[in-house]
Amino acid sequence: MRRFERLWREDDGMATTEYALVTVAAAAFAGLLIAIIRSDEVRELLLGVIRSAFG
Repeated sequence: MRRFERLWREDDGMATTEYALVTVAAAAFAGLLIAIIRSDEVRELLLGVIRSAFG
């Protein structure tokens, strides 16, 4: 049990670091998606898909 406690103390802050890295990666991915969606070609493609779905 003491070995487990020692290993647990060595990883203090690790979960916080992992959450921070995942948050930064998610924000970067969202920025990339926004840049792609704002392009004229992708916008026209998406509008075409929507029009064909409803038309």
